[in-house]
Amino acid sequence: MKYFIVSGEASGDLHGSNLVRELIIQDSQAEILCWGGDLMEKEGARVLMHYRDLAIMGFWEVLINLKKIRRNLDLCKKQIIDFKPDVVILIDYPGFNLRIAEFLKSRVENVYYYISPKLWAWKESRIKKIKEYINRMYVIFPFETEFYAKHNYSVKYFGNPLVDTVEREINSVEDRDVFYARCKLEDKPIIALLAGSRIQEVKKILPEMVRVSNFYMDHQFVVAGVKTVSPDIYKDIIGDSGVKVLYNETYPLYRYCDAALVASGTATLEAALAGVPQVVCYRASWISYIIARAFANIRFISLVNLIMDREVVRELIQNKMRSRIIVSELNSLLPGGWKRDVMKEDYARLKADLQGKGAAQRVAQDIYNSLRLINNVN
Repeated sequence: MKYFIVSGEASGDLHGSNLVRELIIQDSQAEILCWGGDLMEKEGARVLMHYRDLAIMGFWEVLINLKKIRRNLDLCKKQIIDFKPDVVILIDYPGFNLRIAEFLKSRVENVYYYISPKLWAWKESRIKKIKEYINRMYVIFPFETEFYAKHNYSVKYFGNPLVDTVEREINSVEDRDVFYARCKLEDKPIIALLAGSRIQEVKKILPEMVRVSNFYMDHQFVVAGVKTVSPDIYKDIIGDSGVKVLYNETYPLYRYCDAALVASGTATLEAALAGVPQVVCYRASWISYIIARAFANIRFISLVNLIMDREVVRELIQNKMRSRIIVSELNSLLPGGWKRDVMKEDYARLKADLQGKGAAQRVAQDIYNSLRLINNVN
């Protein structure tokens, strides 16, 4: 069968890659086109548009890029109609994907959503569009089933696919000495820096993270670099601080770092599932932040705290994201710090709550079986 998948961010590429892999296992004749990234391509999908060309963060940034967004919408619509897929699978990215879903209502029979938009945090009114345009919704957090039930909309929860992903990737990491030698690292413990996947995020967040490195001469600071951010941008921010950038080494960094400074997003949950003590650091433009504060209806920004419904990891947002405050929090998480073991115990509870074993496999099975039923395939 023919599948068209639309994702617009690094996290969507990660979740999409797991889904692509499992769909191909279920359907040996699968033909998959996507808007995604390197991970989806590696698993067998043909990428028509890379998410690096879609990443726009913040309200102001969206406004000044409206023409580009409209062009991308028109292109995506055309590619879907030309392909004539059996199903379109939308992954998060709601500002874009819900417009695609609306367009497809009378044009494509099956429009599924994998990784629900965070309606419980922002723009709850979008539930009307979900109910009208989406045939099947797959959620990855247990509290989302309750949210949708409140709106009389049935969803499917098969666990969180990151549980499998993190366990698989961490277990495949090479020995410490091999990793250090291959990446030309110093013989010092690591503090990992995950400053986001969008250029705007990195420019706002990474400079303060780099300043923190001045307080830890006995550690080395290493950025988990992403391909969507030019090496020149990292170089301009890092300067002569001695902070190193490694690409495609996120999971080895998770495994061997003492702690991490992490921008809000999927990386906070990844780090938790990998057992990495972390401080969440986030800064946006003040216009975007003020609007978000006015309309968001959540207490936390990190997935870890949202899932646990309490503060497990410290969130330093906007003017609280200052080097001396970060240092104070980081000291409590490094070996011997008073928060370290408490946080790891909370991580264990989080992992148990997510019930993630085989999540992507079960979603792929459900998608494939539903399409076979619709198409009367034996």
